[in-house]
Amino acid sequence: MRKVTVFMSMSLDGFIEGPGHDLDWHQVDEEVHRHFNDQLEAAGAFINGRVMYELMAAFWPTADTDPASTPQMARFARIWREKPKIVYSRTLRRADWNATVRPAVDPAEVEALKAEPGGDLTLGGAELAAEFMRFDLVDEYRVYVHPVLVGGGKRLFGAADGIRTLRLMESHTFGNGVVLLHYRR
Repeated sequence: MRKVTVFMSMSLDGFIEGPGHDLDWHQVDEEVHRHFNDQLEAAGAFINGRVMYELMAAFWPTADTDPASTPQMARFARIWREKPKIVYSRTLRRADWNATVRPAVDPAEVEALKAEPGGDLTLGGAELAAEFMRFDLVDEYRVYVHPVLVGGGKRLFGAADGIRTLRLMESHTFGNGVVLLHYRR
C-alpha cells in the first residue's frame, strides 16, 4: 500500500515561508536538491493545495530551459512535469501539467489512491497537510529543517487535535546544515 508523506522544508522556528510568502531563506544547495530529486523521482504523485501548485507551476514547467538553472534544478523540472499531480482547490476548475483538480479532501478517495500500485504520494503545503492530518491520512513526515530563524510567516504545523506519536525512521545532516527528520506513525 502506498503511503502519504508530508514532504516540506521549514525553518528551525517552524515556518515554511516567511512574511510575504518569502522563501529566500531556504538553503537548497546541490546536495540537498539531489537528495530531493532522488526521493521525489520515486513518488507516485504529488498532492498539493492550490497555493503550492500555483507556486510550482509558475516556475518548474520550463526551469530546465533556463540557462541559470543548475543540473539538479533541470532534473527536478522534468520530474515535476512528468509526475501526476492532485490539486485540492475550491476555486480552480482545471490545472495543467498532468494535474487533476479535486474540490475537497475525500478520505475514501485518498484511501483508494493509497491502495493503487505505484510510488508513495508526496504531500506539500501546510493547510492541506493539516486537512490530511485531521482525517488521519498522513503516514510519514519528511521534514527538512533549515538552520535559520525566520520569525514569522506560515507555520508547518498548527494546533493539533490530539497527540500523535511518531517513530523516527531516519535523520540526516547535510553539509550546509539542513537536517532531514523522517518520521512514520
